[in-house]
Amino acid sequence: MNEHSPDTSYRVTADELRQFIERYERLEAEKKDIAEQQKEVMAEAKGRGYDTKVMRKVVALRKRDKDDIAEEEAVLEMYKEALGM
Repeated sequence: MNEHSPDTSYRVTADELRQFIERYERLEAEKKDIAEQQKEVMAEAKGRGYDTKVMRKVVALRKRDKDDIAEEEAVLEMYKEALGM
């Protein structure tokens, strides 16, 4: 059989596709494990008296640019002042 026959190309493509699918599935399983570990960390923190809602906000803030945060906080303060808060 010729190396470039449709049957050979199909098999190689099918094998490659299977590899991509299996890699993706492994990553999905790892992601699920990591999510479970994150839940455990938050449960432990909550058990020690920390406010996990605030902790999640801190985590989100740490991902953001400091200038964006400062601008948002300035606008928030301006809005609060306008509303007498």
